[in-house]
Amino acid sequence: MDILKKLTEEFPIREDRAQNIIQLIDEGNTIPFIARYRKEMTGSCDDQVLREFNDRLTYLRNLEQRKAEVAKSITEQEKMTEEIQKALDAAVTLTEVEDIYRPYKQKKKTRASVAIERGLQPLADFILAQDPNADVKAEAEKYIDEDKGVPTTAAALAGAKDIIAEIVSDDANVRKKLRNLFMRNGEIATKLVNTDKEDSKTYEMYADYSEPVAEIKSHRVLAVNRGEKEGFLKVKLLLNDEIAKRIAGASYLKNGGYSTELVKEAVDDGYDRLIFPSIEREIRAMLTESASEQAIKMFEINLKPLLMQPPVKDKVTLGLDPAYRTGCKIAVVDGTGKVLDKTVVYPTPPQNKVEEAKKKLKELINKYDVDVISIGNGTASKESEIFVADLLKELEKEVNYMVVSEAGASVYSASPLAAEEFPDFDVSERSAVSIARRLQDPLAELIKIDPKSIGVGQYQHDMDKKRLDSVLAGVLEDCVNSVGVDLNTASVSLLKYVAGLNAGIAKNIVSYREEHGRFYSRKEILKVPKLGEKAFTQCAGFLRITDGENILDNTAVHPESYKAAEKLLQLFGYSEEDVKARNISDLPEKVKKYGEEKAAKEVGLDVPTLKDIVAEIVKPGRDIRDALPKPQLRKDIMDINDLMAGMELTGTVRNVVDFGVFVDIGVHQDGLVHISEITDKYIRHPSEVLKVGQTVTVWVKDVDVKKNRIGLTMKQKKAANK
Repeated sequence: MDILKKLTEEFPIREDRAQNIIQLIDEGNTIPFIARYRKEMTGSCDDQVLREFNDRLTYLRNLEQRKAEVAKSITEQEKMTEEIQKALDAAVTLTEVEDIYRPYKQKKKTRASVAIERGLQPLADFILAQDPNADVKAEAEKYIDEDKGVPTTAAALAGAKDIIAEIVSDDANVRKKLRNLFMRNGEIATKLVNTDKEDSKTYEMYADYSEPVAEIKSHRVLAVNRGEKEGFLKVKLLLNDEIAKRIAGASYLKNGGYSTELVKEAVDDGYDRLIFPSIEREIRAMLTESASEQAIKMFEINLKPLLMQPPVKDKVTLGLDPAYRTGCKIAVVDGTGKVLDKTVVYPTPPQNKVEEAKKKLKELINKYDVDVISIGNGTASKESEIFVADLLKELEKEVNYMVVSEAGASVYSASPLAAEEFPDFDVSERSAVSIARRLQDPLAELIKIDPKSIGVGQYQHDMDKKRLDSVLAGVLEDCVNSVGVDLNTASVSLLKYVAGLNAGIAKNIVSYREEHGRFYSRKEILKVPKLGEKAFTQCAGFLRITDGENILDNTAVHPESYKAAEKLLQLFGYSEEDVKARNISDLPEKVKKYGEEKAAKEVGLDVPTLKDIVAEIVKPGRDIRDALPKPQLRKDIMDINDLMAGMELTGTVRNVVDFGVFVDIGVHQDGLVHISEITDKYIRHPSEVLKVGQTVTVWVKDVDVKKNRIGLTMKQKKAANK
């Protein structure tokens, strides 16, 4: 297989650029570095495309390696033929390769292998020939041998049929045809068991359920799998056995009288005993893999915008971790995230010390000039939100609040990292700090938490851990590097995701910083133990130094381009002082007027890099998140009983799933906008239109107070007709 040709067929990338990407990857360059600093070589491919390209490259290389291993094994067995080699060369999936290898693979003892040991292979071949004039029983008598475990003619025929059954089962073409039949016409069927158990109600919709394999949605595959794993569901694959057996026997059955009857019996047995169970497992595994990939994709789609939510900068923030019996934990942090104060209040049941809680919070708000309150959305969140909304009405200064997801806060609070950061705080106090900080800088705070615990996916705990961790690490890496990291303040948690760095080097950077003081230039990090030139090349452009020796150190301009950047400034009559003073706002227009290609050539750059440098030096220290819509801060709260059909509301997308999106509309319960209610245009998936953190206008479609369900629509006309 020509891997390069295959990749250019699957990706909209020119062959020369695809070759460049492969070379860059093979040289050990990171995806963020390639995406940001090698645009000319890749045609400006973004991180996501490059990661998908890399995944596919790895798969195809593994495929070719496996083909070579299989070819070598078959050749060593002296069974390689031109037909087998052609089939291997044509195989485009690992499944196809394993099907080809199946007859030649060393197996555990089977009924067929026992029969072969007893010398019955020639009899099986005789029967398979299906000569209508052959006396099969007379032939079988020749193989009777008590010592070999073949005492009768019937035993000889049974052993021969076992061999034929396995031949049919191992036939790659038969398996391919049946696998396709299963995918086209098969059904997944479930039955509810253990109905006496309390949690069985979770799976009521699957009590007597079936759905075509070709149509079943990913989330239902995962739900069925979980129900089966928990012992609530029995799951099986349904197929028309007669049709399947006809397909299995099509290339084996002739018109050979009694011998053909024996072959048919062997084919039927091979299907029932070997093929069906095997392909059922394969189909279930394929569905699970596909569903898992979709779930992981959804996690990736949701996680990225969550991490990239604009920070609420330079605001003194009061974090409130809601609870009932143990009270609401409070932490006040300044604009940099430094903890100023902490306490506990009891405005919720059973204590209900509302006035006492109000007094304490008013004192903290006035003492530290609190700007915003961040409320966790866990237990007692609704009661806490009502309390805060009521409190704000009594304040002289304007203070807003926002309910933030506290998913993972408890995981972080109990972690060694949190213990190291706040050794004198108990677990709940650390959680309140985390809730405050995730409003101030979602990326810096959420990066400390295992992505699986952040709460923006479905069935993440059922996924292949290695695959999920790999994808999520890629998301974290892309987010961290697209924003950039302050070298003098960044935690180990942030630094370890910078391109070219790892946890060990990140710790060394922090240790060096603590021992020697702040960094004044990017090049200083070359003094950090185990950080060599290669790592420096990969990471330098993503590290920021404010008030450093070189203003370019506070931009995404890579040190390799500093001289070119300086030439660019000189070309248009600017100095480094102009950059510091931000007196070069007209540079983009001057470059455009001069000619981007001409300017790039004169300073020794390619055009994409020139554009990036211009954008960076115009606004040193810029945060790309600042250009995104700000999070919605609230002053008041609504109750589900206040909602009426047709009511127009503004909300924030909290989660995107296959069947729709969940929107926070200021009621404790998020409302659901079903995929059919998002737009009048056809969309395959909600993520085509919406993402986590996006502010949207919705209309109430229906409300079920008893079930605590809110149906929303984004179609104004439909809502108005209600």
